[in-house]
Amino acid sequence: MTEPEAAPVAALRALTVADSGQGLAEYGLILGLIAVVCVVAVAFLSGHIRSLLSSVGTSI
Repeated sequence: MTEPEAAPVAALRALTVADSGQGLAEYGLILGLIAVVCVVAVAFLSGHIRSLLSSVGTSI
C-alpha cells in the first residue's frame, strides 16, 4: 500500500481505538448520579434522622 492510500486506513484505525477514555467518563457519570441520589436522600430524611438522634440522646 502506498503512503497516500495508507493515510485513510490509519485514520480509520485511530477512530476505532479512540474510545479508551469512554469508560472513565461513564464511571464519572455513574458516580455523579449516585452522589445526587445520596444528597436527595439526606435532604428528605434529615428531619427524621434529627428526631431519631434527639430521642436517642434524651434516653441516654
